[in-house]
Amino acid sequence: MAYWLMKSEPDSFSFSDLEKRPKQTEPWDGVRNYQARNMMRDEMKVGDQVLFYHSNCKPPGVVGIAKVASGPRPDHTAFDPDDHHFDPKSDPDNPRWMLVDVKFVRWLKRPISLHEIKAHADELGDFRLIARGNRLSIMPVEKSHWDIVVGLEDQPAPEQN
Repeated sequence: MAYWLMKSEPDSFSFSDLEKRPKQTEPWDGVRNYQARNMMRDEMKVGDQVLFYHSNCKPPGVVGIAKVASGPRPDHTAFDPDDHHFDPKSDPDNPRWMLVDVKFVRWLKRPISLHEIKAHADELGDFRLIARGNRLSIMPVEKSHWDIVVGLEDQPAPEQN
């Protein structure tokens, strides 16, 4: 089993939205970055665990755990001219963009903010989320980093200044 972090802006699609979906499952569509696409297409497997991260909000952070619920398949939004993820260069016979389904597992006991994660930078070392210049919406997570981040939910929330 592998571990991942997937970012979503809560105004677009929140963890609460995932929880409310039929079967608590949703296609992770609209990814238009080749590196993230390649991870979904080539590396993600059914059952892999996901840290669900709310980005572009105050405060950004990990709010829940999901899992990969399907293998990769073409992202249908690329073929729909009425969808804002439409890509006229994507061909259904040779799709450019892929997706996997993601399934709700559980809320964390409390959100783990990016600020709190950065406060543990010494323990987290090369955790990609806190690497300078990292803007990927999907990233692999080492098991040791997963354990540290998820372990923070059982600690009191730090005071924010």
